[in-house]
Amino acid sequence: MLIALIPAIAWGSIGLVSGKLGGSANQQTLGMTWGALLFSILTTIVFWHHIVLNTTLEVWVVGIVSGLFWSLGQNQQFHSMKAIGISNTVPLSTGLQLVFNALVGVLLFKEWTSTHQISIGTLALIILIVGATLTSLKDNKVAKENKSDNWSLGVKALALSTLGYVGYAVVVKWTGVDTKAMVLPQALGMVGGASFFAFGKDALQKETYKNMITGLVWGTGNFFMFLAIPMVGLAISYSFSQMGIIISTFGSILLLGEKKTKKELGFITFGSIMIIIGGVLLSNI
Repeated sequence: MLIALIPAIAWGSIGLVSGKLGGSANQQTLGMTWGALLFSILTTIVFWHHIVLNTTLEVWVVGIVSGLFWSLGQNQQFHSMKAIGISNTVPLSTGLQLVFNALVGVLLFKEWTSTHQISIGTLALIILIVGATLTSLKDNKVAKENKSDNWSLGVKALALSTLGYVGYAVVVKWTGVDTKAMVLPQALGMVGGASFFAFGKDALQKETYKNMITGLVWGTGNFFMFLAIPMVGLAISYSFSQMGIIISTFGSILLLGEKKTKKELGFITFGSIMIIIGGVLLSNI
């Protein structure tokens, strides 16, 4: 159980770490992928025998494509964080990913077949949608005074981010390739996509190199997720990973100084709790 909590701590800290390290969204994405690539090389060394036996051309193609989708998802999530803040972006992004991954699972992979699965799954989706909506509600008394948030840009970035993250997961599920063998190709795809976004935009700055730390944090979460799944199962591991929104959401308010009124903090708190409940329900169907 303790190992299963590490991904939540690691992934929940990504926005906070990148926020402290600074840099543009493109610099943050590129630096993060360099760190993730370094971690994937270490993972490949650890699981060398398994990877050699299971690496095929399909694994390389799927891994690279998945990594390209991930780079779109992460890059646009960073753009959304810049536009509307981490405390708004992370709960909304988590809720949207859970909803659309569930819908893809139902429509494409026919994962819900029994009445019990459909009823619980539908309830979970409703809870997720309500929770995500709550996290984005603003205090009307100060909404007109606060012009710093760019919700138009933030919503567009969130839509593209969700597309990227869903594609990143779906392409792997669709093909059923070995996930450990795919770690290095996926990281190379991540670096390739991030390099495309950062090309010609002052990519090679100190902030980019500093954000390699963010990639190492992400890789740590990924590594311990691999360890936790055979110990406690996918349902518990995935459910625990959703707890990371507590760290990122409230950490950004407490540590990065994002301003929230008491009313907005209440919306975010209840919305985040609902997203966690919805994620737990989905993972246990």
